Amino acid sequence: MNGIHDMGGMQDMGPIQYEENEPAFHAPWEGRVYAMTAAVTATGKLRLGLRPPMENLPAAEYLRMSYYERWLVSLTERLAASELVTRSEIETGRAAPGSTEGTLAVSPANAVAAIFRVPTRRQESVRAQFQMGQRVRTRNINPVTHTRLPRYARGKIGTIERDHGVFAFADTSEYGLGDEPQHVYSVRFSARELWGGQAAPQDAVYLDLYDDYLEAA
Repeated sequence: MNGIHDMGGMQDMGPIQYEENEPAFHAPWEGRVYAMTAAVTATGKLRLGLRPPMENLPAAEYLRMSYYERWLVSLTERLAASELVTRSEIETGRAAPGSTEGTLAVSPANAVAAIFRVPTRRQESVRAQFQMGQRVRTRNINPVTHTRLPRYARGKIGTIERDHGVFAFADTSEYGLGDEPQHVYSVRFSARELWGGQAAPQDAVYLDLYDDYLEAA
């Protein structure tokens, strides 16, 4: 979808601020949000992926929030959408009257293992639509739902540099609409192809893109 979250190539967003020796988490609550997200995701009971709830945030709210604030919003929305908790339970921190006591949905060991697993990788044998070294053009799409094809790279010509293998297609899997497994490629775009003659001629951008985003150039 097109929204404030897709900042790549946007102008007048200010310089990128680098923090030297930046920690993984700036506060303990951020680590807890990360751990809770991993644990709940490991149950396999969430009906939405991480990003759709973030992408539905109003632009002003998205820019105001810190990185893990958005993760917390996403986790809350996905728990409610998956009917694992009610919004009242989230707000009060108490189980609704009459709720049955839950059982352990995932062991601590499996929750930790889930952090290091690539959940979208698939083992199916799927024919690759493109080959290394092939010139391709990205499709000029404007979906109203989640996509991994950034706006600045749509309708642009690049070259297949690497085939990463087969993965679930995020545009459908993020909504529980099926995996549609397909190949993901590292595609090289010259900076000038993306941003014109003002870009440095030696610069390039590499994007990981699905079969469905590409067509032969």
